[in-house]
Amino acid sequence: MPEQQRSKQQTNNANKEQDIGQLLKIKREKLAALQEAGKDPFKITKYDVTSHSRDIKEGYEQMEGKNVSIAGRIMQKRVMGKASFCNIQDLKGNIQCYVARDSIGEESYADFKKYDVGDIVGITGEVFKTKTEEISVHAASVTLLSKSLQILPEKYHGLTNTDIRYRQRYTDLIMNEEVKETFVKRSKIISAIRRYLDGQGFMEVETPMLVSNAGGAAARPFETHFNALDEDVKLRISLELYLKRLIVGGMERVYEIGRVFRNEGLDTRHNPEFTLMELYQAYTDYNGMMDLTENMFRSVAQEVCGTTTVPYGEYMIDLGRPFERMTMIDAVKKYSGVDFDEIQDTAEAKKIADEKEVHYEARHTKGDILNLFFEEFVEEHLVQPTFIMDHPVEISPLTKRKPDKPDYVERFELFITGREMCNAYSELNDPIDQRERFKAQEALIAQGDEEANHTDEDFLNALEIGMPPTGGIGYGIDRLVMLLTNSPAIRDVLLFPTMKTLGGKDQ
Repeated sequence: MPEQQRSKQQTNNANKEQDIGQLLKIKREKLAALQEAGKDPFKITKYDVTSHSRDIKEGYEQMEGKNVSIAGRIMQKRVMGKASFCNIQDLKGNIQCYVARDSIGEESYADFKKYDVGDIVGITGEVFKTKTEEISVHAASVTLLSKSLQILPEKYHGLTNTDIRYRQRYTDLIMNEEVKETFVKRSKIISAIRRYLDGQGFMEVETPMLVSNAGGAAARPFETHFNALDEDVKLRISLELYLKRLIVGGMERVYEIGRVFRNEGLDTRHNPEFTLMELYQAYTDYNGMMDLTENMFRSVAQEVCGTTTVPYGEYMIDLGRPFERMTMIDAVKKYSGVDFDEIQDTAEAKKIADEKEVHYEARHTKGDILNLFFEEFVEEHLVQPTFIMDHPVEISPLTKRKPDKPDYVERFELFITGREMCNAYSELNDPIDQRERFKAQEALIAQGDEEANHTDEDFLNALEIGMPPTGGIGYGIDRLVMLLTNSPAIRDVLLFPTMKTLGGKDQ
């Protein structure tokens, strides 16, 4: 940027900051004047709301001529002498209000004219239509409930800076109606999941977040210290091992929806704390889990979206038709041309990987390399709902082996839009085999794998007491919400996503 242009920009910025500073000063002066006059809005403790904007508009035939009390934030204001209009935004939308001096009195009208965009008010009045057929409230009284001391972004340009949107979600919710709708829908999705599972005889439970051994997934945990016991503990990375203990205890169908924590990077699909749901059902296998998953996704979409065909980016995702089912070996063969059934051992797998330019580590075995081929060649093609089944045992330490193919396990992952939506097993209930799997995980830890599982002796003890044949599954709730709200990034469906700290504190 030329020096003259840069200097002009700096002058403009300085003038803008000065203008903002003056506006903020005026807002505080208005508050001081109200307080001095005994009209401090912050001393008001309640306001009886009888109606919301959308309810008034949708039920106008029944509401016309009736008195209502609404409350919300002033988003627009037009003062025209003895009468004014303002637009009030509440939980369900916005509605126009007509405020006239003769209706609310001279003193109240004089006060109203000084109110700012951003202030929160309560308005009582009669529902009517203006000459332009806009459903409105004719105010009989206006009460200032909270004075805004900050400046909202300009209404017609909205809040578009994504960094500020995520850091100041409260402002984002005010300025971008579609954002509020996303989080309303998120709540409905979780409620619909609960209704579906409760209807299937599942019981919702809660298990510890602070654990001595963070197992059940391949992830690096967060660590902290418990001062009272002088012990190091970890934040859970999964819900699995405690829920399986409950199956051992005779609770045949259990689920939990809760936060888990994984010490990993940030991207459009990952946040270090996220919402996971896991469920376990005794006396079924991964085929039963596939049926449950397909039916639940279909049911939730129908209930929340009103359809089983939902848009996501450039695609229309069809949750109404039967989900495709394909083994990992068949999927890799289809998209890479390599048939791992024909590969005899790890050395041959590494040779093929070299030829296909698939990067692997020295410790990787044939099963690991099959999974790397899947990630490299297959995932991006799985747009419509597809179950990928029968993973190699090396990457599935808690899963029951296939009886006719013991190098592989009874596991599936559901992929939609190229993303993993859930992960499920026929759960390993053989304590002897499980101990050997843990030993293999400990060997990986010794080789530097920070995401491998440590041996959990109490869990092994539970298995030795006896766990019935069980199907289990974990769902990334945030990714399901992304799908059903057509949101491109996980931060768009987390109210307060993890952000890099600025200047020593979150801003």
